[in-house]
Amino acid sequence: MDYLIDDPALRERGPGEELAVAVARAAGGDAAVRVRRPLTTLFPLASTRPRPTVREQTKGGTVTGGPLRYVRELPAEGGGASGTAYRATPEAAFRAAAAKAELTEISVAVPVPGELCRDPALLARFVEHRVIVRLCTVENEVLLHGSGDGAITGLLNLEGLRRLDAPAGDAMESLMAACAEVEETGGSCDGLVMHPALYWRLVGAGALPALDAAGLRITRTRMIARDRVLLGDFRAGVTLLDGEESALALRGHGDTATITASMPLGLAVHLPQHFVLLSL
Repeated sequence: MDYLIDDPALRERGPGEELAVAVARAAGGDAAVRVRRPLTTLFPLASTRPRPTVREQTKGGTVTGGPLRYVRELPAEGGGASGTAYRATPEAAFRAAAAKAELTEISVAVPVPGELCRDPALLARFVEHRVIVRLCTVENEVLLHGSGDGAITGLLNLEGLRRLDAPAGDAMESLMAACAEVEETGGSCDGLVMHPALYWRLVGAGALPALDAAGLRITRTRMIARDRVLLGDFRAGVTLLDGEESALALRGHGDTATITASMPLGLAVHLPQHFVLLSL
């Protein structure tokens, strides 16, 4: 059984509850629901325990048809530091070109015991609290490292990504220098992506208030190496693309079953030179 839920805005029921209803209606058969929202925006704990994902660093849009055409700008060869006149800035020599972004499907499959399928409340809660958060991890991985089909290159693999090696010394000083380097190409450094190990070092050093005061949003994720930090103008540099529908499905019964969560995702990269990868 595969159907579009009656409440696509999810005003009354969450996605896990919708799947539980579909499972009950299927009476022992496979079941699936389609949701008109990106599943990775529906993790219920996000509203009470803020932890921005890579998605939340970006601006976004919905793609309703085929590939999205957009404009990408690349720096001129041999560009250096910005001067004090517009003609001496890197962006004065940026080269504009038409580009195309494709959507790909990201998904996660979670095996569950069959008895879970027979308890609607327990099934709904597991989907919303445990399955969706796994899809969030997959989304972070794809946005950083790229998709297997090449539709998303990944922010850590961008052509034009600038790379810096931090000198030995204070990590906070190196981060601030890298933020300034982001802005050498005319952007505004508005976000950082780092491993939790570095994040908690900054917490212990009392650095977060200063970063927050500067308007820097921090994503902490295990999908980036412990000694790397991605800094950039995320809102100007890229646009995250969603499709019209996500899907939840339950296949197999008896002793075991599998819950699958999937959704379309794309990334338009406007200004790859607005990103810096710092090695600590």
